[in-house]
Amino acid sequence: MTSTTSDQKDTSCPLMSKPHCQRLVSKDGRSLMRGSAPGCRETWFGALRDMWGTWLALRWRWVVLAFCSSFLLHWLLFAVLWYLLARVNGDLEVPDHNSPPPGHVLCVKHVTGFTAAFSFALETQLTIGYGTMYPNADCPTAIALLALQMLLGLMLEAFITGAFVAKFSRSQKRCGGILFSPQAVVCEVRGQRCLMFRVCNLLPRPLVDVCVSAVLYEESDNHELHQTAIEFSVDNLGSRPCPLFLSPLTFYHPLTPTSPLNSATSSKNFELVVFLTASQESTGSGYQKKTSYLPDEIQYGSCFTKVTSRHGKGRGKAESMRYFDTQPSPLTLPNTHTGDTLEKEHVSVQINGEGCDRLE
Repeated sequence: MTSTTSDQKDTSCPLMSKPHCQRLVSKDGRSLMRGSAPGCRETWFGALRDMWGTWLALRWRWVVLAFCSSFLLHWLLFAVLWYLLARVNGDLEVPDHNSPPPGHVLCVKHVTGFTAAFSFALETQLTIGYGTMYPNADCPTAIALLALQMLLGLMLEAFITGAFVAKFSRSQKRCGGILFSPQAVVCEVRGQRCLMFRVCNLLPRPLVDVCVSAVLYEESDNHELHQTAIEFSVDNLGSRPCPLFLSPLTFYHPLTPTSPLNSATSSKNFELVVFLTASQESTGSGYQKKTSYLPDEIQYGSCFTKVTSRHGKGRGKAESMRYFDTQPSPLTLPNTHTGDTLEKEHVSVQINGEGCDRLE
């Protein structure tokens, strides 16, 4: 009986205690949270039902491979069909297509083998000019097959082109120049203890309407995951969006007695996930970036150094990391913890593919 209980404890993966299932969101913004783990068959059916989403989620190397493979398979398929048409029509047995036997109607002139059929299918799809090979208007089957190849080819090109444009225009992939501070700090601002993090914009264009939201994930003793909204603000804007993102922005959350972060920091078993959204001033394109902070990534008694003009000269990522330098800032005010709890709704999640737990 004891060994059975021990096995059950080993298989129930605590969400934030084991190193390999520690995070819900990586530092670079990748989500490590998934729903239930279906079998292989359900996974393939789900990918087919959401083919567009599956395509956009693929890495670029697989997208390029799928791009090349789809066109090659399309050309190969119609090369086989053109070859079968020539074979059924008896065109392969005609020694000279320039002088066919009386009464014999050629479907495709000069298609005398599979290589010629593949070349004809390639020329048809890419519209690069037939040369000596061309379909005969007196063969209705050839005209029907030509129309079918062109229709399917145009559909394939439209899908591939749209997928490439969608992958290039994804808001997450345009945010490589938006950097979060690797550490959050707790210091005193205007006589109040606050948790702060800093965001830097390295993009060659300004961003507007910058909004930041955060969710605090806490794990209870029975491995239930609770989520609580945390409000951050910059300067005196409160919850309103920041109108312009030029210099580094420092967002802060007051650690008041009613703040959920007070009880979380005492338990040391939480993750703070931060979401940033912004728009490009000239085009209105959306930008989205997220990161997370674990308890050991929060520096107590430290604050960010002031941004000076010397720092602003650097354009590279390494130089811009100086925006996130910290300096000691002793905490003199007492910190009050609160034990208030809220009713939360549970949903089923899976972290890093291991163990099924409830998310609130």
